[in-house]
Amino acid sequence: MKLSRYPPNWWLDEVAHAGSEHLDAAYIAGYDRKAGTDPTADVEVLRNLGLDRTSTLVDLGAGTGGLALAAARICRRVIAVDVSPAMLATLRAKAERMHLLNFELVQGGFLTYKHQGEPADFVYSRNALHHLPDFWKAIALHRVAAILRPDGVLYLRDLVFAFEPAEAGSVIEAWLAGAAVQPEEGWTRSELEQHVREEHSTYDWLLEPMLLHAGFAIREASHSASRTYSAYTCIKMAAQAGARSRS
Repeated sequence: MKLSRYPPNWWLDEVAHAGSEHLDAAYIAGYDRKAGTDPTADVEVLRNLGLDRTSTLVDLGAGTGGLALAAARICRRVIAVDVSPAMLATLRAKAERMHLLNFELVQGGFLTYKHQGEPADFVYSRNALHHLPDFWKAIALHRVAAILRPDGVLYLRDLVFAFEPAEAGSVIEAWLAGAAVQPEEGWTRSELEQHVREEHSTYDWLLEPMLLHAGFAIREASHSASRTYSAYTCIKMAAQAGARSRS
């Protein structure tokens, strides 16, 4: 994608779309407890896909760094990317305590990160792509493909709606019914309602063609019982623009 001015005036401001809470140091101080995310299972998935001591991994939307820090114990190079200075400050403090020598921090996002060095073997992203409207998701996924070597892996986890529009009322209400009661325990009903209203989670039947169009083959797609969370294992095809059918 060649632009005479980068970024042009019409380019999306990712910081403005990150959600004000993700820029708030006070909110971030309790984020790990609230999110309750254990990277163990995702690290195991990546290892089964070939992540090892020779690998370079880019974590887009790294947040407070659970996955990136865990992966740094396994692979050659980890680049943790996030648009939030407050998130990166928290992550930097953790990384310094661990004395990591193979760990890099970059302020940026799907639309602004500029990869340096050899192409990445893996790109990981969890609960970050939904901050972008669909127009920008498509551009973001093309940029992700450009980061990766041929046959490189994108492991994408996010809030994705695996249902038809006619089912939205019943599925969303069932999802909200299982929300946490207190904010410190997890995501509350009001927070999830705000997500549905104001953020940009898309349908699986819209996201999957975007992945294919960006040059990925979808090796595996799985959806949660609530039909609101999905995980995609995608492989960059040798000819980036050539993938049009699901593997």
